[in-house]
Order: sequence, then structure tokens, then C-alpha cells
Amino acid sequence: MTEQAFLTVQGLSVRLAGRSVLRDVSLALSKGHLVALVGPNGAGKTTLLRALAGLVPCEGAIHVGGDVLSALALRERARRFAYLPQGHIVHWPLPARDIVALGRYPHGATDPARLTPKDAEAVTRAMQAADVTDLGERPVTELSGGERSRVALARVFAVEAPVILADEPTSSLDPRHQLDVMETLRLAADGGTLVIVVTHDLGLAARFADSVLVLSEGRLVSQGNASQALSDRVMADVFRVSAYRAEYGQEAVIVPWSKNSEPST
Repeated sequence: MTEQAFLTVQGLSVRLAGRSVLRDVSLALSKGHLVALVGPNGAGKTTLLRALAGLVPCEGAIHVGGDVLSALALRERARRFAYLPQGHIVHWPLPARDIVALGRYPHGATDPARLTPKDAEAVTRAMQAADVTDLGERPVTELSGGERSRVALARVFAVEAPVILADEPTSSLDPRHQLDVMETLRLAADGGTLVIVVTHDLGLAARFADSVLVLSEGRLVSQGNASQALSDRVMADVFRVSAYRAEYGQEAVIVPWSKNSEPST
């Protein structure tokens, strides 16, 4: 995956409120891949996404598309990275299409009601990709959790960024909607986008991701395909569990199965 990397990180470290949250993280990721970022609570997963998007101060070097991230103007950063934070909470009864249109803000579209033809076409494509076209006129506050999650995804797609950063996009969703979201992100990766997804669901990570990054206590401790990154030792040392492993439809199945009292030695 390091060949022709679109996003590279070298020696990334982050301190927040005087506490070290990320320590010396280095990686190289290519477009057209879905990357799952996993780890225990407090491992630094959200901080890593926010650092990649330029939203928190950090030490080290981040290059995107051959450019130094810190040298890019804020609007250009927003065009390179489409960031989906946890929760997708919206407090205003705006039509779903207007929420999706917010994704065009980095391109200069400040009023969802006055989009250029190019911006309007991008919004339409994004809504089609996320399967929310029929929700366009409905107030987003009246939508179900699954519908809101797809509208949030459509807003991210509307940015048309080469990198999508999605922080726990399947959290609190039922199994069907979890699959909807992951299948949609998988399609985005297959279309050439680099998609980085934070998830606690190791089963979804194993099924949908090309590669898995494992964070523990702010350090990148394992990476590779699901079987490599989520080895028995990593499951024991990092997650303190053992796992059931199988294959279904030529896809890896990894299910946390029982708790371990002590790390492996």
C-alpha cells in the first residue's frame, strides 16, 4: 500500500491539555482503499482523524497529494479531506438537501439555496450515492437515525474530496443500517477515494477494509490486512480478548469471543 501513497504521515505526535495522545505515528495510504482504524477506547483514533484533517495541532509531517498539509489554506484542506465526526447530530429542521449542500462550502457555496449548476450536480450525485434522493425535502430532524446517517454521508460525498475521514459512522445503528453505511463507503473506495473509518466493530473492519490500523495508547502497533493486523497476539495484548475466526463468502470473519484476564507473553 505504500506505493504511490496519496497520504503520508511521519512521526505524528499530539499533546492535548498537557497529555500525550498520539506518539510517533507513521503511515502511508493510497487512494482507492478503505482503511479501518481500530483500537480500545482512548487509544487516540479520533485524535488521529482530526490531526489528519488539520483540526488539532501536532508535531511531525503530513503530506496529502504531494503537498505539506500545514502549508495548505484552510479551504484547500477542507477540499482534500471530507470529515464525518461522530454522531451526525443536527439541531435545526433544515431540508436534507440543504444539509448535503453544506458539503460544497469548501468550494465557495455559502448558500444552499443558491448553488451553481456545478455545485447542484455534485449535491445530486452525492445524494444518489448515499441513496437519500427521496429525502431531499424532508426536515433532517424528522428523519430516523439510519436516514440521518445516510444524509451525513451524502454531505461528505458532496465535498468530492480525495480523502474521507469517517469517525464511527455505524455507531448506534442497527445491523442493516451498519451494512448500508459500510457498503456505501466501500463503493466510494472502489471509486478511487481513500476512506479511513474509525470503528469498534472488528467484524465490519475485517469484512470491508483493505487494511486495518491498530492504535493502542497513542501508538500504531499493528497494520496490514485484517488477519495480519488483528492477529491472536494483537487481540490478546491490545483488546484483551480472544477471537473466533472463520471465512464466509471468501471474506474474513473475526468475532471477539471471550475476555482475557492478562496480555499474552
